[in-house]
Amino acid sequence: METLLLLAVALAMDSVAVSIAIGSKYRELLFSKIVLIAAVFGLFQGVMPLLGYLAGIGFADYVRSYSHWIAFALLTGLGGKMLYEAYQDELDGELTDLSNKALFSLALATSIDALAVGVTFAFIQTDILRASLIIALVTLLLCLIAVYIGKKLGSLLESKAEVLGGVILILLGIKMLLEGMEIV
Repeated sequence: METLLLLAVALAMDSVAVSIAIGSKYRELLFSKIVLIAAVFGLFQGVMPLLGYLAGIGFADYVRSYSHWIAFALLTGLGGKMLYEAYQDELDGELTDLSNKALFSLALATSIDALAVGVTFAFIQTDILRASLIIALVTLLLCLIAVYIGKKLGSLLESKAEVLGGVILILLGIKMLLEGMEIV
């Protein structure tokens, strides 16, 4: 359970970083819009692992003996990508408006990692509905908080959220590899 919660937090960090940026740029957001933002991010983060799982389940049996290596590669690769992106300043151009279309685009872009994790879930036989629900709820809650933090602290914390998420994904990838090799 604690591994799933850590994974949910890590996956949410891209959305959290965007939510902080939204809060810092749009300081006068109504509560209803903040809830919508958090709900959309949570929905996408919860649905994408399910889609990845459905895609991966078809070939999971063929690669089960190597699943720990695949999980390691996917999670450390995603973690490395998050660390790289933490030092890129790409959000300013993406936050020119908060229309539903823009919000859905941001939610899709920040949830691609969750799709890849869903494939990993297929390999390690995870209860995907439970995992997707936890990921969605953690993302929703963290994004609600993040918008308010963004209103107060601005862009100071955006890259820090992505760094934390990247480090957590890398550590989880290493943990899965060591467990699969029966070292831990």
